[in-house]
Amino acid sequence: MVNFKTSGATDALRRACPELRLVTEAGVLASHGRDWTRFREPAPCAVAFPKSVQQVCELVACASAERIPLVPSGGRTGLSGGAVAAHGEVVVSFDRMRRVLDFDPIDRTVTVEAGVVTAAVQELARTRNLYYPVSFASEGSSQIGGNVATNAGGIRVLRYGLTREQVAGLKVVTGRGEVLECNRGLVKNASGYDLRHLFIGSEGTLGLVVEATLRLTDPPLPSKVMLLGVGGMDALMNVFDTLRADLALTAFEFFTDRALHYVRAGLGLPKPLDTACPLYVIAEFDCPTGAEEDRAMASFERCVQQNWLLDGVISQNDRQVAELWRYREGISESISHFPPYKNDLSVTISRVPEFLQRMDELVDEICPDFEVVWYGHIGDGNLHMNILKPGAMELSEFESRSHEISEKTYALTQSIGGSISAEHGIGLLKRPWLNRAHSAAEIEMMQGIKNVFDPAGIFNPGKLL
Repeated sequence: MVNFKTSGATDALRRACPELRLVTEAGVLASHGRDWTRFREPAPCAVAFPKSVQQVCELVACASAERIPLVPSGGRTGLSGGAVAAHGEVVVSFDRMRRVLDFDPIDRTVTVEAGVVTAAVQELARTRNLYYPVSFASEGSSQIGGNVATNAGGIRVLRYGLTREQVAGLKVVTGRGEVLECNRGLVKNASGYDLRHLFIGSEGTLGLVVEATLRLTDPPLPSKVMLLGVGGMDALMNVFDTLRADLALTAFEFFTDRALHYVRAGLGLPKPLDTACPLYVIAEFDCPTGAEEDRAMASFERCVQQNWLLDGVISQNDRQVAELWRYREGISESISHFPPYKNDLSVTISRVPEFLQRMDELVDEICPDFEVVWYGHIGDGNLHMNILKPGAMELSEFESRSHEISEKTYALTQSIGGSISAEHGIGLLKRPWLNRAHSAAEIEMMQGIKNVFDPAGIFNPGKLL
């Protein structure tokens, strides 16, 4: 942290922001100084808990003047080290900023503070007979500010898009001490640069999101879920094409037999199918009447006749919908104790089979002694590669080996026009490979944007750029 002030930072903040809650207890530093990654030990000097936009402004003004590095912290469910404070930074937690500020039934928007939990927005929408579609396994603890900062995705992207599509407006505190109100909830606004979209996905490096206005939509139609056993990688996209043509899909997720092994062991789940299969798919689709279920069964039969599917089951009620989803949504939790080294990759949907085939060959070549668990969102080309740490291997050695694997993985991803991060962000762990996702000219412009919004460089230093 060259040129940053970490020694004496808490004293400076207490003098400048006497009303700000600033905590230095060891347990709080440990819990708030890390996210779900486990490759860096947390070492912040303090955790700040502002309770208003004014307190955030005062905190940033002092940090900018004193060159105190700040690490924004939401639910800390990130998987790329974006919320890790390992070098004496001050963590800025939004746990005390959890108010719902406005609900507009005409505009179908809700305005919330950054610390509001994702599931709380979903529940608020439900009570108004509306729907907030961003959904993922950590929605019960992730916060809206973090969702915006990472442009969170999840299992409903196929139908509704990522967080970006739901953000109608943002209030942000920049490193220049300014409060920006971006777009203010407008549907149409052709008045120049839409700065809102710079902050979405910026990983807390440009400013601190303090409020967000989110779009809500109609509740989805009644749905059903199929869990399908797929014969092989070459059949996967044929199944997707068939179901997409016949049904109104809201999700199409896949996982391997190894992923199924761990989620069953970790959560105590029964075998979902009688037939053992190399790949599995969770397909959710609108099913308001019996006609849609009939079409689903007809599609299933055609896929079986083509030897693309080996087995399958369809939900008959809401309880079974939830039970079938556990086989997919419980995977990350079930392997978290290893810990896994996660790669979050994306390619165009048409190149998914080619990419997975080439990745299988690469894994066999470069890390035959590692177990790799695959799952992801086939419907939007997002694949999660989880390398599991062998029990006897030191974490530092495992990270070093995994970095070697990443270099080759990202080179392959780049060669077919993909991205090294689909929804987890670059953060700390993937920063060395940013050039695999952006050209030198793009990175230079990104750094220029960073310098405009955060001239002192205090926001999340060492992350992304």
